[in-house]
Amino acid sequence: MTGNAERGIEELKKLGRICRGDIIKMTTIANSGHPGGSMSSIDMYLSIYNKANINPSRPYDPNRDRVIVSHGHTSPGVYAALGRLGFFNIDDVISGFRHAGSIFEGHITRGIPGVEWTTGNLGQGLSVGVGMALASKLTGRNFRVFVAMSDAEQAKGQVSEARRTAVKYRLNNLVVVIDYNDAQISGRARDIMYVDIKANYLADGWDVIEVNGHDYHQIMEALSRSFGGEKPVAVICRTVMGKGISFMEGDVSYHGKPLSFETAAKALEELGLENDLDRYAEMRKALPSHHEPVKPVDEPIKPAIGTPITYPVDKKTDNRSAFGKALADIGKTNRNGTPVVVFDCDLKPSTKVNEFEKVWPENFIQIGVQEHNAAVVAGAASVCGTLSFFADFGVFGIDETYNQQRLNDINKANVKVAVTHVGIDVGEDGKTHHCLDYIGALRNFFGFGLIVPADPNQTDRAVRYMSQTQGNCVIAMGRSTMNPIADEKGGPFFGDSYKYEYGKIDVIRKGKGITLLSTGQVTHQAVLAADQLKKDGLEVTVLNLSAPLASDLDSARDYLVGTVITLEDHNVNTGLGSIVEEYFVREGFLPEKFVKIGVDRYMYSGDNEKLYDLVGLSRDSIVEKVREILRQ
Repeated sequence: MTGNAERGIEELKKLGRICRGDIIKMTTIANSGHPGGSMSSIDMYLSIYNKANINPSRPYDPNRDRVIVSHGHTSPGVYAALGRLGFFNIDDVISGFRHAGSIFEGHITRGIPGVEWTTGNLGQGLSVGVGMALASKLTGRNFRVFVAMSDAEQAKGQVSEARRTAVKYRLNNLVVVIDYNDAQISGRARDIMYVDIKANYLADGWDVIEVNGHDYHQIMEALSRSFGGEKPVAVICRTVMGKGISFMEGDVSYHGKPLSFETAAKALEELGLENDLDRYAEMRKALPSHHEPVKPVDEPIKPAIGTPITYPVDKKTDNRSAFGKALADIGKTNRNGTPVVVFDCDLKPSTKVNEFEKVWPENFIQIGVQEHNAAVVAGAASVCGTLSFFADFGVFGIDETYNQQRLNDINKANVKVAVTHVGIDVGEDGKTHHCLDYIGALRNFFGFGLIVPADPNQTDRAVRYMSQTQGNCVIAMGRSTMNPIADEKGGPFFGDSYKYEYGKIDVIRKGKGITLLSTGQVTHQAVLAADQLKKDGLEVTVLNLSAPLASDLDSARDYLVGTVITLEDHNVNTGLGSIVEEYFVREGFLPEKFVKIGVDRYMYSGDNEKLYDLVGLSRDSIVEKVREILRQ
């Protein structure tokens, strides 16, 4: 047991009164924040942190229980509870809340002791809890997971996705505690969008306990009863907005409205607490202009990556199949080591993760058509001692789950996102399934890596690389088959001696005057075009940029002085071409001629080779474009 001994009911009552004062003080000093909901949730928070197996002197113990707060706007309540329980100095919170010089931001931030996930976008927390509860079982840690939620967010679809997943995987180590104050920004929750919370949880197979959310005895008893059964449990706490201050109780306007100094003084007097607002105001004036980023502390994982597979150049295969085989090999290699977990959304034959399922079925998590939930579940599991892969089509794994991946990025998770069926290479599926913005979308994030491998051999090595490299990373692959790229001697370019290096540019063909820059499977077409042109007596350079967000263009500068052509199965305005353009502007030099070739519209259903012809990405189109330039 790593946690402290549980506090008694009377001590919790005393802390509850003090924490309400802290909530009033920090929001008043900041003139910003959400005091009303924080005061309705504070008794829940004190009870949960009191019950959870967490020690403030060892807040990152791998065996600790996890507490997730989904309604992260109630950060004043979370910070007050954690501060008073010894996780950090409460004065730092009250004086620094929502100040750029303080780590105590407006919504709770992962990396602060006791805070396990950065939240604020409502509806995410239960998925986080599911991911961590799964990781608890798969790692054998057997820690418990508590998820605190609001009533209003129960209307979101992702919550129902997470409920069903928790029941499917028998997560009896998971309890959800819901603040049912029936209040949100626009009024009463029941009037804005009524949700029968109890009925929904019961219908999905949960056990439900209802309590008075301001009665510590009832809450603590419910939490004690929540573990040890066969099902996840939802504890519904009936609460009052602004509880503890007579003029705030039941008033929804205090959802996001702080008290003035004068009104706060009245509230503190009613609570019987010292009015030291002036002292905290002076402390706030002394804060620095900004703070250094908070760095989460995670248990490092060291998975084995197996032995690379080399595919012969005379036999066609596809990148997604190479991914599936590499993933299966990594799974097989780690059966007695790092838990490898794969999350699928009913696409395993297409994404090829069925290969992993064959070797480690108990770690193959089938989420079904619930992409938003799956992305968060995988991200949360990735920070709890597992190597987590989330596999999906590009339009689902990046476009549809953009916000979920953004939150994985903000939380500095370690999820490996494998998306197949990117670009118009998907062909006949048509415009709804042509993911044309996977580079552009990820350029908006600050921490995600992106690998777009050129062929099956590079794919194999890239999967192994990303498995042993800390941090979120996407590997993006098309659907069609190809012959692995050959070097000029006829052997595999990415053969037995090749080791993947993130950001390194591969010089696949060397020529003079004209350089083709490509990424992903288009590199195959570029090489075919170069080989065809060579037969006609013209040698062109082919550069493969498998990491378009981090390519070392300085290393290829000598190739970028003549005619430069970028080739990408992507929106021509937001991908590789734009990155190279920005490089030229930033470095202050231009090639003699620069041409961007990519997808310039939503494309039709059709054979992928014909679609490539239409946008200029096929071998013959590239050859003709080079000849056209030479004729000018």
